[in-house]
Amino acid sequence: MGETRTVKGCCPLDCQDTCSWVAEVDQGRVVAVRGAKDHPFTRGVLCAKVNDYPTRTYAPDRLLHPLRRVGPKGSGQFERISWDAALDLIAQRFTAIAAQHGPEALLPHRYLGSMGMVQCRGLMRLFHALGASRTGGGICAVSYVASAAEGLPLGFDPEDVADSRLILLWGVNILSTCHHHWQFIQEARRRHNARVICIDPIRTRTARQCDEHVALRPGTDTVLAAGMARVMLEEGLADLDYARTVCADLDDLARNVAPWTPVRVADICGIAPETVVRLAREFAAARPAVIRAGVGVQQTVHGESFVRAVHALAVLGGHWQHRGGGVLAIARPDLNQLRPERADLIPPGKSPRVLDMARLGETLTDPTLDPPIHGLMVWGTNPAVVQPDAGRVQQGLARGDLFTVVVEHFLTDTARFADVVLPSTTQLEHFDVLGAWGHHYISVNLPAIAPLGEAKSHGEIMRLLAPRLGLDHPAMRESDEEIAAFALPPGLDLAALKDAGWIKTTKPPVTLAGAGLRLAPRDGVSLPPAPPSAGMLRLMTPKAHFFLNSSFANQPRHRRAEGRPTLDMTAADAVARGLRDGEAVKVRNGRDAFGATLRITDAVVDGVVAMPGKWWSVPKEEGAVSNLLCPGAWSPGGQPAFNEIFVEVVRAEAGAAAAQVKRPALVSSGAS
Repeated sequence: MGETRTVKGCCPLDCQDTCSWVAEVDQGRVVAVRGAKDHPFTRGVLCAKVNDYPTRTYAPDRLLHPLRRVGPKGSGQFERISWDAALDLIAQRFTAIAAQHGPEALLPHRYLGSMGMVQCRGLMRLFHALGASRTGGGICAVSYVASAAEGLPLGFDPEDVADSRLILLWGVNILSTCHHHWQFIQEARRRHNARVICIDPIRTRTARQCDEHVALRPGTDTVLAAGMARVMLEEGLADLDYARTVCADLDDLARNVAPWTPVRVADICGIAPETVVRLAREFAAARPAVIRAGVGVQQTVHGESFVRAVHALAVLGGHWQHRGGGVLAIARPDLNQLRPERADLIPPGKSPRVLDMARLGETLTDPTLDPPIHGLMVWGTNPAVVQPDAGRVQQGLARGDLFTVVVEHFLTDTARFADVVLPSTTQLEHFDVLGAWGHHYISVNLPAIAPLGEAKSHGEIMRLLAPRLGLDHPAMRESDEEIAAFALPPGLDLAALKDAGWIKTTKPPVTLAGAGLRLAPRDGVSLPPAPPSAGMLRLMTPKAHFFLNSSFANQPRHRRAEGRPTLDMTAADAVARGLRDGEAVKVRNGRDAFGATLRITDAVVDGVVAMPGKWWSVPKEEGAVSNLLCPGAWSPGGQPAFNEIFVEVVRAEAGAAAAQVKRPALVSSGAS
C-alpha cells in the first residue's frame, strides 16, 4: 500500500444536495469517497446511493469501449469498435440526415444524470452549431419552473429553515431524497421547539420521524390548501395587510376558497375536519412557518394549481416577511447553467424548432412531424424507463429509420436501442463544475484517476466529433475547464473554486411586497381525477431509497438493499381482490403491465398502491418499468402527470391468463 492521496470532488447526480466529497486514491485506484467534513451542507456524510460510488466506476459491466449494434434494435446485441470508427459513423450518418432532411431532423435528448456543466451541457454545442431541433420543457419540476415565470419564488436559502417554528413537509421524503436538509429541520427543533408535520399519502421514512403525519388522498393537496386558507380568512388569522401588498387578486382568492369548509375538505382528502382547522391555526400562528414542498406533489395535471395554492397560504400567513418562512421547493446558487451550451452558435437567421423533451414518445412516433427525427443522441438520461408514456418512447426508439447514439456508463434500457454506444467517464475520471437545486453552493469536481478503458468525458467527445461534422468554431476546441468556467458568475475565478472545492453564493432575501402575484385558482380549486373504472387503484411511484431515478438500479449492492420490485397495498384493498401478502401480482392498465411482489401495509391509504423505484427491465424478462403504464398527460405548464396512473392489480397467474395488453412491437431489424 502506498500513500493515500485525496482529491476534491462532488456528487454529479440529480439531487438537491449536490454533496461535496473527497476521493481517496491509493496506487492509482479510488478506494473510497467520503463526504467533505468542512462543507456546511454535506458535513462529512454521503447518502445510501453514493457512499460506495467507486463500485460504479469499477463495475464489471461498465461500458469501456465504443459499441455498434449488430442485432435487432432493443436486443442489446453489439460489437466493439474503435473510437475512430464510431465517430466517423456518427458524423457520416448525422451529416447525411441533415443534408437529406434538414438539420432539424437531428435531436439531442439529455437530462440530469450528471448535473455538470461539461457532462450535461457541453455536447449541446454540437447541436446548436448544426441548427438541430432544440429541446424544451422537462420531466421533473416543470410546474415549479412555470410558476416561477409568473413571479412566484421557488424558495430561499434552506439553511434558514433552522429559524422556522413550524415546518410542513408537503409531499417530500427528505430522508430518502435529500437527507442533508434534515439537519436544518433538527436544528429548528433544538432552537425553537419547531413542530414538523408531514403531509403525504405514504408513510415514508420521513413521515415516521415527524411530529405528525397527515395521510391525505393523492391529488387532494390543493383542496387541503384551500380549506386551510378558508379557516385563516374566516377566523381572522390571515395577515391581510401584508397579503394586500403581495397579492393582486386577494378578493378572488377569498371567493374561491370560501366554499371549502373543513367538513367538505375532510371528505375529499380522507382526513378529519379537525385536522384541517388545526393545521390552519398552527400555520397562521407560527412566526415563521415554512412549506417545504416536494417535486412529486406537483407531478399531476394540476401541478401549477398546487404551487399557487401553497404560495397563497404562505402569503396569507405573512411568512415571507421572516427568515425561515415561506415556500421552499428549489434553491439554486448563482450559476448560469445554460451559457456553456452556447446557444449563440446557432447559425445566423435560424430559429430551430423547440420540442418538449417530456413528449419524446410523441416526437419519435408522430407521423405528421416535419421533418421527422432521424438522428438522436441521448446522454444523462434513460428515457426508455424514466419518461412518461415509456411504451411509446420504446416504440419510437425501435424505429428502423432512426439512427440513435447513446453516451452511457452501462447498457441501460435506452442504450439497448442504440446504433452506437459511446462510453462516458464517471465523476471520478473527469473535471466538472456543478450547481445545485437544493442549496446555494457551487462545487468543483477534480479528476481522481485517469479514465478507465477508452471512456471519455463529454467535452472530449465534443472536441473529437466537431471537426468530423465540419464545425470549426473555437468553442469546439475549448477544454473541459473552459466549458465549465462559462457558467461561473462574474467575480468567481475558476482557480479559486478549484482550490476551495466549493463556494457559496449569497442571494438577497425574497421580497414580495408590491409583487402583484395572482394566487387565486385559475379554474377553481382542482379535484383529483376519478379512476377510469370501478376497482382501479391509483399507482404512486415514489423515489427509492437506494436508487436515484433509474441510476444504480443495475448495481448489485443497491438492488440487494432495495429488494425486488414491491407493490404496497392496504389490507382492505388486498382482501377485496383476494390477494395475499408476499405473492406475485400483475399491475396493469390499458397501456401495459408489469409484475411485482405484493406487500400488505398500512403505509399507504385505501385506493392507492405504491411501487418505489425506477426499475430497469431485465433482459429476457418483462421488467418492472412503471412508466409503461403512465399516460401521456401534462399540466398546462407542461409537467408530466406521473402521479395519475390508474391500474388493476391481480394475482400474477390470473393476470397472465387474462391479460389483454399488447405491448408495442419494440424490436426492429430494419437498417438504420
